[in-house]
Amino acid sequence: MAYYKLYKDAASQWRWRYVSSNGRTIADSAEGYWNKQDAINGINLLKGSYNSPVIE
Repeated sequence: MAYYKLYKDAASQWRWRYVSSNGRTIADSAEGYWNKQDAINGINLLKGSYNSPVIE
């Protein structure tokens, strides 16, 4: 099962990564957040984009 991992980096900023069932990272926050809630909002943004169109 895929999951989101929420963690603090070396600079004590919050980050997240989305990990597939085989343990590989599918997506990450690409930036650190000083507030944990801001990182959680980033996760929720990704969760809410599942029906976004794919543009070639």
